[in-house]
Amino acid sequence: MEDNTESFARELKAVFKGELLFPTDTDYPEARRVWNALADRNPAVIARCRKISDVQTAIRVASAACMPTAVRCGGHSLAGFGSCDNGLVLDLSGMRGILIDENSRRAYAQGGCLLSTIDTATQKVGLAFPAGVVSHTGAAGLILGGGTGWLTRRFGMSCDNVERFTLVAADASIVRASARENAELFWALRGGGGNFGVVTQFVLKLHPLASVLLGSGICGGEGISGVVRHWRDFMPEAPDDLKWNLSLQLSRESTARPGQGHHEPALAETIAWLGDKTSGGHYLNHILSIGNPTHVKRETVSLTELQTMADQEFPRGRRYYTKSGYFGTLDDDSIGQMMEALASIPSPSSQIELAYLGGAAARVGPSEAAFGSRAAPYIVNILGSWEQASADAENIGWVRTLFAKLRPAMAPGVYINFMSGDEEDRVQEAYQGHWRRLVAIKTHYDPGNFFRLNQNIPPRRSSSGTRREKQPD
Repeated sequence: MEDNTESFARELKAVFKGELLFPTDTDYPEARRVWNALADRNPAVIARCRKISDVQTAIRVASAACMPTAVRCGGHSLAGFGSCDNGLVLDLSGMRGILIDENSRRAYAQGGCLLSTIDTATQKVGLAFPAGVVSHTGAAGLILGGGTGWLTRRFGMSCDNVERFTLVAADASIVRASARENAELFWALRGGGGNFGVVTQFVLKLHPLASVLLGSGICGGEGISGVVRHWRDFMPEAPDDLKWNLSLQLSRESTARPGQGHHEPALAETIAWLGDKTSGGHYLNHILSIGNPTHVKRETVSLTELQTMADQEFPRGRRYYTKSGYFGTLDDDSIGQMMEALASIPSPSSQIELAYLGGAAARVGPSEAAFGSRAAPYIVNILGSWEQASADAENIGWVRTLFAKLRPAMAPGVYINFMSGDEEDRVQEAYQGHWRRLVAIKTHYDPGNFFRLNQNIPPRRSSSGTRREKQPD
């Protein structure tokens, strides 16, 4: 009897017009690699799509064969959802075209675009799309999960700045979704993840911005907790133009204080000001006067530089594991627990990231998009980052231990782009009051749960009688 994988491969070869890679091919080892080495997978087939018809063909054949299918744009999923074992990887890296309409401030970006693809194109005309902070991230995964970054407080989340989606659904049909067309799907795609189809084009709203005022510094010793408390109290009244991020970590060799070891507890802070430079200078001076920071910098940088400065800190091929959550208020006990955990970080690359949402992102109503609650503005991401597989247990254990201590004080909810692959029990928590509506939309567009390699929203078991919204001709 012919193996199902062999039968699937034979059928796909007969009809697929793009490039197919199999484990015996020379390019396969590199093609199967993803950003997070902790999520190492060995797919049976990698289908490199060049156009929307390739996506349709791959979905049609994979669905008929009941073949597990992962969708990859940049391969940057923390949970490793851009690949799978013994299944199909639908690779969109050949679909990175982008057109800019400078007059309307719109970008028409294909589904395989990286953040760097978008930034490079938009900055040529002095426009920007609010996205993440690592340029080799796939734009689709980031946008569909929400999308936060340096511009979030000024312009809103990535998903708030999408005007239309074009996607291939589970039945291989092409569907367009906007505020006027398939509006329920449009709502779900703004934060609901990859549950509803493969997005092949985004229409993005752009904003004028070419440079920002940037400040940074390193604090150590007893000053760390004082800076965190000041940040906590300061940010609720901060203007939208200010983004002030903190990272609790071990000091790097280049930032250690004289006389200290290379891996002392430290706080790295980065402040971006998007508005008038004179006003921004006053804010930077105030912030950088707290906690006696060293290695202080104040400079004006291009948006491209801002968007790429974290790339080397999060390289492809390292092992990553996270636990994340929101705080409505960040109490002193929680800050103390983070400070205690600094002393036991097993890897100098790991960190506790602190960011404050608020601003334009918080002014989007709770029912306007599928993204979970924005009411708790403090985001804490415990990020484990290390090199060797032999250190997995120690590093994962550190993240889990700190999260368990912080969890009782957290507000309900979690940002799905910060979730690891073992948090299926938290998916419903991520969407809270939106869950039933999302399940209904999932049942409508993907009743068989073909798109399940994600932070999954399962359809209802009985999908009889479901009807599609009217599709375009």
